[in-house]
Amino acid sequence: MGLTKQYLRYSPSAVFNVVGSAKCNVVFLDIEGTKSKFCAVGACEHVFVWDLRKSEKHLVLQGDKHEVTILAKSPDKRHLAVGYHDGTVKIFDLTTTECTLTFSGHKSMVSALSYDQSGVRLVSGSKDTDVIVWDIVNESGLFRLKGHKGMVTQARFMKNRNILVTSSKDTFVKFWDLDTQHCFKTLVGHRAEVWDFVLVRDERRLITGSADSELRVWEIQYLGQEDDFQSDSAKKSRLDIDGEEEEMLLKCTKLGSVIRQGRDRVVGMSTDHTGRILGCHGIGTTLELFRIASDEEIRKHIHKKEKKARKKLRTEGQEEEGTVGIEQTVEDELPKLNIIKTNSKIKAFDSVMDANGKIKILTLLTNNTVELYSLDTNEKGSQATPVSKLTMPGHRTDVRTVCFSSDNTAILSASGESAKIWNRASQHCIRTLSCDYALSSLFAPGDRHVILGTKSGKLQIFDVAAGSLLEDVDAHSGAVWSISMAPDKRGLVSGSADHEVKFWEFELVTDEKYSSTSKRLTLVHTRTLKMSEDVLCVKYSPDQRLLAVALLDNTVKVFFADTLKFFLSLYGHKLPVLCMDISADSTLLVTGSADRNVKLWGLDFGDCHKSIFAHDDSIMCVQFVAKTHLFFTGGKDKKLKEWDGDKFEHIVTLEGHHAEIWCLAVSPTGSHVVTGSHDKSLRLWEKTQEPLILDEEREMEREKEYENTREEEPVVPGEQNTEASMAGKKTMETVKGAERLMEAIEVYKEETSKLEHHREECQATGKELLPPNLNPLLMAYGATSPGRYVLEIIKRIKSSELEESLLVLPFSYVIDLLNILDVFIESRWEVELSCRCLFFLLRVHHGQITSNQVLLPVIDNLRKNAFSKVSELRDTTGFNLAGLEFLRKHIEDKEEVTFFADATDRFKNKKRKGKKKAILSIKT
Repeated sequence: MGLTKQYLRYSPSAVFNVVGSAKCNVVFLDIEGTKSKFCAVGACEHVFVWDLRKSEKHLVLQGDKHEVTILAKSPDKRHLAVGYHDGTVKIFDLTTTECTLTFSGHKSMVSALSYDQSGVRLVSGSKDTDVIVWDIVNESGLFRLKGHKGMVTQARFMKNRNILVTSSKDTFVKFWDLDTQHCFKTLVGHRAEVWDFVLVRDERRLITGSADSELRVWEIQYLGQEDDFQSDSAKKSRLDIDGEEEEMLLKCTKLGSVIRQGRDRVVGMSTDHTGRILGCHGIGTTLELFRIASDEEIRKHIHKKEKKARKKLRTEGQEEEGTVGIEQTVEDELPKLNIIKTNSKIKAFDSVMDANGKIKILTLLTNNTVELYSLDTNEKGSQATPVSKLTMPGHRTDVRTVCFSSDNTAILSASGESAKIWNRASQHCIRTLSCDYALSSLFAPGDRHVILGTKSGKLQIFDVAAGSLLEDVDAHSGAVWSISMAPDKRGLVSGSADHEVKFWEFELVTDEKYSSTSKRLTLVHTRTLKMSEDVLCVKYSPDQRLLAVALLDNTVKVFFADTLKFFLSLYGHKLPVLCMDISADSTLLVTGSADRNVKLWGLDFGDCHKSIFAHDDSIMCVQFVAKTHLFFTGGKDKKLKEWDGDKFEHIVTLEGHHAEIWCLAVSPTGSHVVTGSHDKSLRLWEKTQEPLILDEEREMEREKEYENTREEEPVVPGEQNTEASMAGKKTMETVKGAERLMEAIEVYKEETSKLEHHREECQATGKELLPPNLNPLLMAYGATSPGRYVLEIIKRIKSSELEESLLVLPFSYVIDLLNILDVFIESRWEVELSCRCLFFLLRVHHGQITSNQVLLPVIDNLRKNAFSKVSELRDTTGFNLAGLEFLRKHIEDKEEVTFFADATDRFKNKKRKGKKKAILSIKT
């Protein structure tokens, strides 16, 4: 067998230029005891925790490959729940930055996420219309609630009752009784999607935001509160009455509407933790703040209104007849506080109130910015003041061009409003240069200057050290789509939409504005090559013999660089060539087109070596790796691909971006690749020493493709009749867990038969024979017996995936597992986990188990053992709780002694002060 060509793998190294993704929300975090210093925001697949005072990244919570869609902070202040685009929910520990829990239940993006007051349960709503309640302590899903027919937009637990409220794009707000797991009330008063809602004033008011400018206010009356003193039989008799059940829990009536200033739909609403300030924003740049008035404030306000009305009547000469009746309105409950105008459209916001009545408002904007505002709620008419902005670590608009410095230490990225120079090793922004809309860029020889080609047709020269613009060269009358450095480093060539290719030479000139002692760099125009179409890309061959020009007419024209005589016309693409590159040995030209094909051309005769269907959308950028025939392509299909130009083979696909890739650059050494994308991120890929085998890569791609197609049937809303169902979903992990469990049961049967045979032999011979050798699997898991091995396998299945793994077990294995569970419970091994497995299997396979005569003695034995062992466990827990309660009381008694001693001292001090006051008053 001949030697195969070895390739080295490029691995993801860093994600930078992202402040916050416009597909996620933003939350304040209580770290180090400060409430408004840190914030968490989704950044593509990661979560960045920013220090707002230092404008620095504090923590990074690493994700896998799917985009973050929603964040929710835990009441314990130590954990953060993160919802992803693929439907998974992860819980991160903020002290260790590790993922402690993963829940897989949804089939599409998580759109709503919320903790209950104790932080023990988590609710998630999704685009797949399902709502799932998760148990964080048991690390499993409790149940899935079905009923909505559109994407779930918000889900919140009620604080004092076991009720869940959800809203959806199907125009409904639903109230779910979590004790019975059913929807007992549906609000149908909206004509369009309900985008968000909040519960305020001790959950007596529900405020909903829809697709219009109204905030609808609903009054919630909790019925059955008087029933707390009734007997259980009385409650049951009321439940039996048809139609009474709905009225048992709560009643919801519309009070009115508050009109927002914005005319667009509501995007988000939330209150601060005190529940005194309500914030609301639409698609635009306006954030409206309302004060949630207390009962006392409403009474005072109405009293003032009545006073004014009486005064008016008196001035009009009318006699007062009784009291003036002023009705309480919704505007009295929700008076407008202030309006905050931001620089760009608001995606999400969060607020926190301090002890002095100052509210801090954090806004995530769609232009990759986080802004912090402060507002004093005690002062009337006070305006919100900007406190800080997170702008330095990222561009406001998409990065359209990137390039490396010649020494591979710096990266230049340029966008619609600025160019930034980044340190490649640390990914920190070194310089920010304000520029026009940049389309092409390069470092001038020496890496001390940067040249940008802009949409307005200018060539802009910047001094990197000073961070200043040296010169605006009016080069073209159309957009400068491409600039290419001459291989001798003495000049450059620019191609524009004005049908011209211009040649420029570097010169040093004296400029009094710049410096009186030294000269500055400038560009001198030497030659012009007129073309018949818009020039989309220009490229010098590394030997400076040829110049390739890509035109809008789908062709590439090749000229001799010295005489500018026409040499070759390369045609074959069906759509314009958007990018091209020439190999280091000047023999190969690679072109990437909007027709999704990559073509390789020989520059000797202009023959097309190979045409490859490379991407699923337009190819935006292509570049050779230095001194090789390997090249990278980036496309609008979000993928970066590596190819072999000699063998015309696809080497590897590098996935990571969540939107179109606009530009890429390969470092001069070939050790790094940087890509810029519409998802606002810049990604760095680093060459490793890990060899890459093509057959393995193809096998992995096929597996991934199979896994993507191995999805359950698409969700048809309202298809199933059941409102509540299992929380989990079938995944590769649950199938693998079931396979491991089946293997463990087989090993258990084999090993127990071996041990039984050994015991029989010992009895027959009357001697203690050597025990049989243990199975290597048992030794690997450190299990002393077959039963312990099975228990270890069950324990290793994630708690959230256990039910789904047991569900796919064939019934023959279920029979064996019931016998094994009997052994576990009898031996007091993990009684709680064993009972959980047992009860689930009995519930799922109830019909088959009850009709199987062989299982009757096993079930009877399980009943006795489970009852006695669970009772023992409960007694032990009860004893421990009683002991802890005793200790608590004991400690409290000790503290109360000191507390009463303090109280008596305080009482004596008060008496002394009182006597002093009395003496003073007598003297005066």
